[in-house]
Amino acid sequence: MSWTTRPERPDDIRAIHRINAAAFEREDEADLVDALRADPGAWIGELSIVTVGQHDDVVGYALLTRCTVGGEPALALAPCAVAPTLQRTGAGSAAIRSGLSAAADLGENLVVVLGHAEYYPRFGFTPASGFGVSAPFDVPDDAFLALALDPDRATPRGPIVYADAFGI
Repeated sequence: MSWTTRPERPDDIRAIHRINAAAFEREDEADLVDALRADPGAWIGELSIVTVGQHDDVVGYALLTRCTVGGEPALALAPCAVAPTLQRTGAGSAAIRSGLSAAADLGENLVVVLGHAEYYPRFGFTPASGFGVSAPFDVPDDAFLALALDPDRATPRGPIVYADAFGI
């Protein structure tokens, strides 16, 4: 199936909350998105990406927000969610690919994600340790991943600092 993606619009906010709550079966991730949206230091509107269905209904979501690595700007990919009935249809992958492309268009480079070791490598993510990026918590090397959107550019090294909304 071919999916359409776009940056979120104000009238998408409730649907984004609903999809995150349904996909994670709790409100935590949905509330995280709302808190990040309220943080002007973390929020980059063009990087809040929705996947839409045939009737322009929001069915998938991916968010990239500002973090720092070694005190330098970077992006954190989280959360990513798809309506439960449409999981494994490519809706999430479409939102992630669109978000990464938009980030590259904005001149961003380093993206970090904490997630499934089997899922994120399909987008080019590899262990963050290979980039010299460390997490402020214990995490398996294959679950804390990073991607250079432009591999010819240098990436910052050091500890990641997430936006306050992550509570880390």
